[in-house]
Amino acid sequence: MSRGAKTPGKRVKTARGRTASQVRWLERQLNDPYVKQARADGYRSRAAYKLIELDEKFGLLKGAERVVDLGIAPGGWTQVVRQKAPKAEVVGIDLLAVDPIEGVTIFQMDFMADEAPSMLAEALGGTPDLVLSDMAANTVGHKQTDHLRTMGLVEAAAWFAVDNLAPGGAFVAKVLAGGTDTELLNLLKQHFASVKHAKPPASRKGSSEWYVVAQKFKGRG
Repeated sequence: MSRGAKTPGKRVKTARGRTASQVRWLERQLNDPYVKQARADGYRSRAAYKLIELDEKFGLLKGAERVVDLGIAPGGWTQVVRQKAPKAEVVGIDLLAVDPIEGVTIFQMDFMADEAPSMLAEALGGTPDLVLSDMAANTVGHKQTDHLRTMGLVEAAAWFAVDNLAPGGAFVAKVLAGGTDTELLNLLKQHFASVKHAKPPASRKGSSEWYVVAQKFKGRG
């Protein structure tokens, strides 16, 4: 091989029983340096590095005392929280079952359930000062529908943050290409002193995902 030649990426040996999109996903996983690094570092998902990079840019976890992870599965973001803010109380909630994480209370339920906010606050021992959401709706293969479903989740997460955050708190959520919908952006700007978009390096270049980072919560008034 000549100097400077590109090493060929790994390919899935057999596509039997898999769709073309599943094969592409598997090949991307096999050749993704963040996936390999996550395994080496003991993170449950490559998404952990997205939060690490967002924290480096925005100082999200500095001084965090009570953190809620909406849609915690599989737990990569919460692992980062435990490392970066080891003294913080952390709770996670997801419809999916999640393996235990030391020092974290995990609820398997819908965060939009009426009883969820009080259960999370009780587990935290107070009002959260950071609400995280790396959620995305299950895709159906129709771009507009998938976008609407995910943005609906983001809006619900934003309202959860507005209803439950302590003054001065922060909210971070995954959004899709095109940024945050106008209605949602207006909601965040009304209640937070700082609202910015970011695409951390760990977010794949071809992905339509971005993150909205809302800081310095002003309260419901």
